[in-house]
Amino acid sequence: MGIAVMSRLKSEDKELSGKPLMKRIMQSWLPANEALLEMIVYHLPAPAKAQKYRVDVLYEGPLDDQYATAIRNCDPNGPLMCYVSKMIPTNDKGRFFAFGRVFSGKVATGAKVRIMGANYVPGEKKDLYNKSVQRTVLCMGRKQEAVEDVPCGNTVALVGLDQYITKTATITKEGCEDAFPMKAMKFSVSPVVRVAVEPKNAADLPKLVEGLKRLARSDPMVQCIIEETGEHIIAGAGELHLEICLKDLQDDFMGGAEIKISEPVVSFRETVTAQSDHTVMSKSPNKHNRLYIQARPMEEGLPEAIEAGKVGPRDDPKVRSKILSEEYGWDKEIAKKIWCFAPDTNGANMMVDVTKGVQYLNEIKDSCVAAMQWACKEGVLAEENLRGVVFEFMDVVLHTDAIHRGGGQIIPTARRVIYAAELVSQPRLCEPVYLVEIQAPENALGGIYSTLNTKRGMVFEEMQRPGTPMYNIKAYLPVVESFGFTSVLRANTSGQAFPQCVFDHWDVMPMNPLEKGNQANTLVTNIRSRKGLKPEPAPLSEYEDKL
Repeated sequence: MGIAVMSRLKSEDKELSGKPLMKRIMQSWLPANEALLEMIVYHLPAPAKAQKYRVDVLYEGPLDDQYATAIRNCDPNGPLMCYVSKMIPTNDKGRFFAFGRVFSGKVATGAKVRIMGANYVPGEKKDLYNKSVQRTVLCMGRKQEAVEDVPCGNTVALVGLDQYITKTATITKEGCEDAFPMKAMKFSVSPVVRVAVEPKNAADLPKLVEGLKRLARSDPMVQCIIEETGEHIIAGAGELHLEICLKDLQDDFMGGAEIKISEPVVSFRETVTAQSDHTVMSKSPNKHNRLYIQARPMEEGLPEAIEAGKVGPRDDPKVRSKILSEEYGWDKEIAKKIWCFAPDTNGANMMVDVTKGVQYLNEIKDSCVAAMQWACKEGVLAEENLRGVVFEFMDVVLHTDAIHRGGGQIIPTARRVIYAAELVSQPRLCEPVYLVEIQAPENALGGIYSTLNTKRGMVFEEMQRPGTPMYNIKAYLPVVESFGFTSVLRANTSGQAFPQCVFDHWDVMPMNPLEKGNQANTLVTNIRSRKGLKPEPAPLSEYEDKL
């Protein structure tokens, strides 16, 4: 084998040494393009076969309508159903190809299409557009080949739709008003590592803003946020993902303009660990309205089910209440009275109405929902997102005159009472945790364990690969401890350990963040000082009013 490989090397390759020579030999022996193509040919099912069983997880609407049937049969003569999964930057500054897959029908140059964006809700007009496709293009490696039309079962890049699609969208034919969108992509990771970026030269700020917009569109997972402090934040899945995003931002989207990058910062979540020790009450500024609320932690597994899309705001209320009552022990009647999910209308927190016979309650519902979205986006401990909390409206006393119970009176009051309920329900911080898979020989195990111990890691599985001296180790590692983990691990194992980190779950920190001296309190103080807030959260008396 070695002689065959050496014979394939060019004369200039034989002058290489060390790593470059090793790389060239591996390229000759196992060319990635051939290996990848063979894997695709042998292991990926054909669209006509795969879509028969994938339609259940692809299509959001009824599985017996004409669109689901066409997807199931991969029917080129059926109605057009295409899912745009990525926006690819073009050489033309500021423009993108909408890249995706055609599941049924065919998409053609000049065709009039109906675009259902990521925030489209069936029956509403939000994030819905009727436009024409300027060109249909096949992506052939680095080149693009313009074609007349592309039938189902193929990937396609569309030109002329980039102004109407942010990251993802479902595309169907104009006039198909009863078509539902395809289900949004779910990622096994979460954007939990953040950095702040600013241009080295203040004159490059417009370039940075434009570059961030383009980055957010080209990567379905990255989040680009402008904080109230004016900071430009990029959130990614981890150190490596952020490194790639920042390189793309500087080189591709800003034309090489230099940027300053802050130290990586980890996103936390706030939660509660017990039922409120009493019902809290807050009065509106005009003292004419009173809101009574309790908070409690969600049942185990429910926040994950909401984040995975198994339970959500778009579900049929009857189906949702059945799942909640049978799988999570909810009362069926209460399960039908969910007002909203928060934050961002689909997060893992709920507001539930458990009141009895309250007048004018529906009139303040929208104001309470708006306050819930606001409060869950910025929790009381450190203005981090809330997760896994159910807020229950116990009672409401409202003024008889509508003018005295408007949004200006109810929204700040509802936000205060939500914060008060969080404070009396044993609030805790949740930290993100990576699942680390490490492959290493037996003599490197000591270095792996010592590295994980210093980083608060916890090994939960160690298996030897049959017939080899290699071990597979699985461990949990807090994301906040992961910076520099790879380099320390390699140093402690003489480069024999190969780690892979993937976001796995949120872990509740057992320490009370309101008690001074513990790690959770230190974290809260650091987060608050970074955000320019007062060092300590406001006391309960600021949010709760006494009877």
